[in-house]
Amino acid sequence: MIDRRRLLASAGAGLVAAAVSRPVHAALSGSLRLASVKYGSLSWVVETIRALELDKKAGLALDTIEVASNQAGPVALLAGGADVIVSDWTWAMRQRSLGEKLKFSAYSSALGGLVVAEGSPITDIAGLDGKTLGVAGSAIDKSWLLLRAYAKKTIGQDMASYAHPQFGAAPLLAEQIRSGRLDAVLNFWTHSARLTGSGFKEILSIEQVMKDLGIDPVPALVGFVWKESFEATHGAQVETLLSLVREANAVLATDDSAWERLRPIVKPNSDGEFRAIIAAYR
Repeated sequence: MIDRRRLLASAGAGLVAAAVSRPVHAALSGSLRLASVKYGSLSWVVETIRALELDKKAGLALDTIEVASNQAGPVALLAGGADVIVSDWTWAMRQRSLGEKLKFSAYSSALGGLVVAEGSPITDIAGLDGKTLGVAGSAIDKSWLLLRAYAKKTIGQDMASYAHPQFGAAPLLAEQIRSGRLDAVLNFWTHSARLTGSGFKEILSIEQVMKDLGIDPVPALVGFVWKESFEATHGAQVETLLSLVREANAVLATDDSAWERLRPIVKPNSDGEFRAIIAAYR
């Protein structure tokens, strides 16, 4: 019988090998196809890189492949339609355990949370009994699985058995709770920030969930993923991409004017929502 824990540990060791410190990029000549959800947070980084011409200075031809959802990125990578994607560490580790030689470099530890309307009587997870809960992604989304584990630990029940989860795309769920068709929503951080910036309230963050489950400090569960076979021939391009992302993020961490340049693609509904997004990103 295969020891799955040992297999996953081995896979994880192979993945994190890509997350070691890297040298500052030097000028090179090459291209790289990066999958990015249209108007997602990665697109903000890419736009910053291009606005500052960091890619040109590095000699990297960055070809952005727009995908419709977070689930489409992994499909593009495995099918050969993209060279690098942003995805969950857990997905990359599972694929590696199944024989797909992937590498992972940490990108973000930002996670979403459980959000309700400002006047909602729901104040904790016990209040979701019999309520309709929108869950971004699918039934194996990391935040949903963590929330279920948290519920079993804190109140002794599996949330999947006492709440009524509805799985769907993050933007759609955000609109459904705005229109009152959902009692609560477990959404990705960008959409949670948009909601809390426009009058909704977060009653529980996934970061707090992880800490209460004994996972502290909270690791970066989202990162850049690519195939080892691509790295073998384009390692310099991968290193340069990661370096450019760090440079762009350093700008976004402190420069408000850089965010004003991004306002047309962030598309906030209000200044309050925009400020909430910036604060959550930083």
